Amino acid sequence: MLMRMTIAVMAVCVFGQAGFTQTNTSSWNQLRFLIGTWEAGTQAGSAKAASTGTYSFHLELKGHVLARRSSNANCKAPADFDCEHGDLLYIYRDASATPLKAIYFDNEGHTIHYEVSTTQPNTVVFVSNEKDPGPQYRLSYELKGARMSGKFEMKLPGQADFTSYLEWSGGKK
Repeated sequence: MLMRMTIAVMAVCVFGQAGFTQTNTSSWNQLRFLIGTWEAGTQAGSAKAASTGTYSFHLELKGHVLARRSSNANCKAPADFDCEHGDLLYIYRDASATPLKAIYFDNEGHTIHYEVSTTQPNTVVFVSNEKDPGPQYRLSYELKGARMSGKFEMKLPGQADFTSYLEWSGGKK
């Protein structure tokens, strides 16, 4: 009797946990196209930087957070561009059935809070609040075929439009 009860409790724990994790990971369906490690080569943008590197998106904390980490190499840029740049982006929900949000940190001390939208398949756009002090930021990713493109844009106070700061693209590793 004790053995059956122990097995039943273990089954509830194992299958209950599996169901809980499945619920959390299924909430990322619109962003699944991001998951993996990607190569990146910079293109145009006002940063005038040329570099290659990688970035990765992975589910963490039992599927509650989608995290992006990046690294770069072979960087050639103006003196005011940080070729040793490193950053983290965490995508999350405050509560179930609420819109996705994101927070960005980098090694230069920047922190950016984003609202996240996925209005088209294989596309995600992160936009900071225009009422925050300083520039407004927009970060976007789009998967076309096997190639991921990204863009980081800024809109300075008083400007009507976003300006590209850095753009990149590459395939999955």
